[in-house]
Amino acid sequence: MAVLLATVVSAPAQASQLVARNTSAERLSVSPDGRAIVTYRADGRLRHVLVWGAVDARMPSTSRKQVEFQIDYSGGWKRFGQPLWKARRNACGKYAGPALPWVVASCTAPDGSHWALQRWQRSQANFARPPFKAGHAAWELRLSHWSGPVARLDVWLDWSYGGRWQHLFGRLSYRGHPVHGFTTTPTGDPLDSYGRVLYLDTLDSAYGTGWRRENGFVARRPYGTFCYGFVPHRIPTGETLPPGTGRRYRLATSGPGVTPDVSWEGDALGDYDSGSTLDREHEARMNELQQLIASGSDSCHS
Repeated sequence: MAVLLATVVSAPAQASQLVARNTSAERLSVSPDGRAIVTYRADGRLRHVLVWGAVDARMPSTSRKQVEFQIDYSGGWKRFGQPLWKARRNACGKYAGPALPWVVASCTAPDGSHWALQRWQRSQANFARPPFKAGHAAWELRLSHWSGPVARLDVWLDWSYGGRWQHLFGRLSYRGHPVHGFTTTPTGDPLDSYGRVLYLDTLDSAYGTGWRRENGFVARRPYGTFCYGFVPHRIPTGETLPPGTGRRYRLATSGPGVTPDVSWEGDALGDYDSGSTLDREHEARMNELQQLIASGSDSCHS
């Protein structure tokens, strides 16, 4: 069975906010009045960007947009008529928040809130294909500002179609509440500021050695649940690709609002053995769990 899936690339939903692409020499400072100054090199130039005006995230809502930063790429000239990046004293101290992936700079402000810069390749072509859209494979520099817990990814592994294919499922939550959007395009791009795409990578798979992008998919309403089967895929060129099963899997997503990006990583289960009591019991438990957490949502094939 081959499944035809289009490449999913996240729409510009608000999240840990994109500041720039393909940067180096990243630095972060925060003034006493809570404005961040992000310094980096890009395209051969040193840049100073002023960012302010948001913290944490709102719960999903159809009546108001998700929180977002205000950004002045002139360092204060455009918005305030002066280069504030030069005059602001750094009041942000040693980082005291939770461990995060891909951090290049972080600090904790006097009010106890945290700031972080993360740099990672969020947007990639699915099924380890070469980049074919603007932004594919770029290293995105993303800024976040939050207090308290960050988003949580719960992920479980089992099999589908009677053990024929490996399968994962789970949920995305923030402060105990589901994270999800309300509408998407036919190919799965979020159309509102609450939607989140989860990016799935596979290690040492049929695509080659190292980490390769397998696919992207959204956390679904109403419970922030998701599921994915490692099955053959027929891509728009007509080629059928083998399942992207690997030794390990990694799932990552942009946090809701301006909270940081989070990830999960775990070992693959391997092939299903119908003669194994352990495999049969594990599959039965996972099927029950998936039905429990995804009740009321579209379910995956078990």
